[in-house]
Amino acid sequence: MFGSSKNDKASLEKKYSQLMEESYRLSHTNRKKSDLKRGEAEEIGKLIDELEKQASN
Repeated sequence: MFGSSKNDKASLEKKYSQLMEESYRLSHTNRKKSDLKRGEAEEIGKLIDELEKQASN
């Protein structure tokens, strides 16, 4: 699925963290946008889990 799993995982983790921070900031002003950002982060979290499963095999 991905070329270099360590680099991909690190970049996905960074993106996940950024989305979660943005979701938190938005939660104070716009709950709907916050929920959308959190949903994006959860999708990236699933990709990270898949990479971890592939790496363990």
